[in-house]
Amino acid sequence: MSDRIYQLKDDLAKLIERYSKQDGVHSTAIPPLYFIRRSNVTDLRHVFYNPSLCIIVQGAKEVLLAQERFKCGPTNYLVSSVDLPVKSQVTTASFDEPYLALALQISPIQILEVLSDSVIPAGRQENSKRAMYVSPIELSLLDAVLRLANLLDNPKDIPVLAPLFTKEILYRVLQGQHATMLEQIAIEGSSTNRIRDVIEHIKVNYDKSLKIEELAEIATMSIASIHRHFKEVTSMSPIQFQKQMRLQKARHLLFFESTDAADVAFKVGYESPSQFSREYSRMFGYPPIEDIKRLRAKHDHRKNP
Repeated sequence: MSDRIYQLKDDLAKLIERYSKQDGVHSTAIPPLYFIRRSNVTDLRHVFYNPSLCIIVQGAKEVLLAQERFKCGPTNYLVSSVDLPVKSQVTTASFDEPYLALALQISPIQILEVLSDSVIPAGRQENSKRAMYVSPIELSLLDAVLRLANLLDNPKDIPVLAPLFTKEILYRVLQGQHATMLEQIAIEGSSTNRIRDVIEHIKVNYDKSLKIEELAEIATMSIASIHRHFKEVTSMSPIQFQKQMRLQKARHLLFFESTDAADVAFKVGYESPSQFSREYSRMFGYPPIEDIKRLRAKHDHRKNP
């Protein structure tokens, strides 16, 4: 990295530290912008990524999309162009040098607006249609991100300048060599745009029986085509995608609302509590109640070290 990039990273790190006094995910006065701070290496966590740009200014993390691994640190950035169930782990962090990152949520409407006003460079890498990618960080992108983040110190400027700086950030990302997928997700009628519609349907109806014929109709594709395109975009089948959504939702319900595993199993769409327990154990490594006890013990330890 150039000296100028190092300086911008340092400025961003100081700003994130100032607005993130403790570990966690912190919202900001700029609604799509979030700061993340972790002072320890974390276990592999099951999370749901929204369409977003993630820039790490200190530390490193790994993200697993099905069996595909993405490594991200201060020399690159991570883009998720659709909602994705993933496993994420902070791999480099310490009390003295915590993991510091920011996430900027993005929407197809914003992408389309940028595309309509810009010229798309030739020579892109179009061999992958995956909805997640890592790309090298560039000075122009980092400079725009810092200007957006600095608006937090001047709140009166946010309503006017935040949309302009966000548009510039997306423009910089869309100029990158790996941005074809991000473009296609916003273009009406493209196969990836239609897969996004299918993902939205699964999100809303995750607790219901999934009929592949209905998904094919939503995407206006054949059954064979939707299987192929869905896996190209998400690295998993529609059924696997729904299962991960169900189990992540179940874990959330068990932790925050209920300790009755059978009741939660029915809430998220399982007809058989025993099948739910088997699939839960396969995904999280422990049966439901044992897993929740373990998570609560870790949570209590972090609150009262």
